Amino acid sequence: MDQKHLKNVLFFLLALAAAHCAKAINYVVSNNAEASTGAARFDKEIAAEFIQKLFQQNNSADIKTVEEVGVIIENIDGLAFASNDIIHISAGYIEKYREDVKKEIAGLIYHEMAHILQWDGNGKAPSGLTEGIADFMRMKAGYASDLWSPAGVGDQWDQGYEVTAHFLHYCDNLKNGFVADLNKKLKTDYSESYFNDLLGKPVAQLWSDYKAMYNN
Repeated sequence: MDQKHLKNVLFFLLALAAAHCAKAINYVVSNNAEASTGAARFDKEIAAEFIQKLFQQNNSADIKTVEEVGVIIENIDGLAFASNDIIHISAGYIEKYREDVKKEIAGLIYHEMAHILQWDGNGKAPSGLTEGIADFMRMKAGYASDLWSPAGVGDQWDQGYEVTAHFLHYCDNLKNGFVADLNKKLKTDYSESYFNDLLGKPVAQLWSDYKAMYNN
């Protein structure tokens, strides 16, 4: 790897004072794989402000209580995951990724930050929906993966990840701010009826309409 790239991509998020956020979040970064090439390729992106805006979290009552987020680069299986307000990113994945690594890692950060900041209906929301909302945030930020399936693909609305993200994008076009409103409803509980409440149609009908747009 060239030295110019190494110089430009070392470290990220020592502290964030997001002037336009309703509530600033501090970030602490740990490099637990500093001997690896993957750790050196970790580039900086800030997701919290963007996600809070999309979720329309404009006051303290709307926002989850998250004062600090940890980001750890380490040797783990898989790509990334978030747990207990800590984002874990695979150094090996960064090292082996051969496309636009900044776009990919930024996309992972947006996805995992969405998990930290979103509501999940007190654990009742299907994982496919919460994963879809996280990928919707990634998509809206401009970091959709080049490897994603195209819109219209999928067997069910809560299949998860980009399949559900594309469907939520369709719903959000029907009613601007739909995903933000859905997330607010998920603060306390979950029901498929939320789709009907917000869009006037049951989710099964919305999914059918969406699929028909792509002749699927």
